[in-house]
Amino acid sequence: MQASRLKAGGRAFAHIAQFHPELTALRRDLHAHPELGFEEVYTGARVKEALKVCGVDEIHDGIGRTGLVAVIRGRSTASGSMVGLRADMDALPLTEHNDFSWKSCKQGLMHGCGHDGHTAMLVGAARYLAETRNFDGTAVLVFQPGEEGFAGARVMMEDGLFERFPVQSIFAMHNWPAMAPGTVGLNSGAMMAAADRITIEITGRGGHGAHAYQTVDVMLVAAHIITAAQTIVSRNVRPLDGAVVSLCAMQAGDLGAFSVLPGSATLVGTVRTFNPVVQEMVEKRLKELCSAIALGFGATATVHYERIYPATINSEDEAVFAGNVAESLVGADHVVRDLEPSMGAEDFSFMLQDKPGAYLRIGQGTGASGSALHNSRYDFNDDILPLGSALHASLIEQAMPLPTL
Repeated sequence: MQASRLKAGGRAFAHIAQFHPELTALRRDLHAHPELGFEEVYTGARVKEALKVCGVDEIHDGIGRTGLVAVIRGRSTASGSMVGLRADMDALPLTEHNDFSWKSCKQGLMHGCGHDGHTAMLVGAARYLAETRNFDGTAVLVFQPGEEGFAGARVMMEDGLFERFPVQSIFAMHNWPAMAPGTVGLNSGAMMAAADRITIEITGRGGHGAHAYQTVDVMLVAAHIITAAQTIVSRNVRPLDGAVVSLCAMQAGDLGAFSVLPGSATLVGTVRTFNPVVQEMVEKRLKELCSAIALGFGATATVHYERIYPATINSEDEAVFAGNVAESLVGADHVVRDLEPSMGAEDFSFMLQDKPGAYLRIGQGTGASGSALHNSRYDFNDDILPLGSALHASLIEQAMPLPTL
């Protein structure tokens, strides 16, 4: 990102840009040593070491198993304010197909979502805030484990995160390849959808494929359920309400037994919604539909519906504030305040259910590989590290400004 694009809030950027090479080295080291949720031992140790060098006031580890929290007090704490920033640390069970020197050294694991970059950006903010302390209050920096399906945010909260560090608000950001570097996006409502897991167990009567009339064919039942499930959204959800029902995997029979009809089948998939009323309706209709279809063929179908992550909903005041902070860095022309929500999911949603706050997108572009998130050739764009760190730091400075004389 060009420094000339930075506006009045660029003081933090200019300061952080001085240690951009160190942030890049940290980010690439984390990329080379990816760890799954609640296994972030190396990552946590590197973060802890970096925070000590930064000169933060307190480091608390072991929160939510492998999570860390850094505390930085401002030049004044008379306001009594406390604001949180969060970064996720875990990687994906994905084999990396890049060939640069910092590619994953672990077969089947890679930072395919940029959490290595998120962690480095928050470390950069920690260094700046500890060195300058241009705020009145306490900054709480949350390095969270297990975002990728492990609900690490909820685990940290269950471990007393907000009782020990009672922040008034909390902010997080995620890199976004679909946006150009130097841009920031958010909105004042839903940013990410709720993610639910569905498992449909179908029971019939197996038999010989040549004598199908003697069976209750679960393959046929599954086929009808797969097709009919799509009518839930098209015929029960208002076009203005977003929802997705996807059946993504099926297990039945044996590929080597070409003439044997199985007696059971299992379908697995996901439901994505923004509105809890729509979520309830989709669950209800899915159970009714599967049961009725199976009954019509003489089979049975049981739907197990598991709510994994709630929708990520920004609180309006904090979203407006975060947009203003972003504008102070990159200018209004480079801040999208009505960003289209994503049907992906994010466990920062648990924190936003408990505290006011906002979740932002920071543009990073697709780079030379043209890869999006969760792709085996993805890599975080190191050019945006100073901006991400400055945005984190500016949220603290502008949320808890020093009193003017």
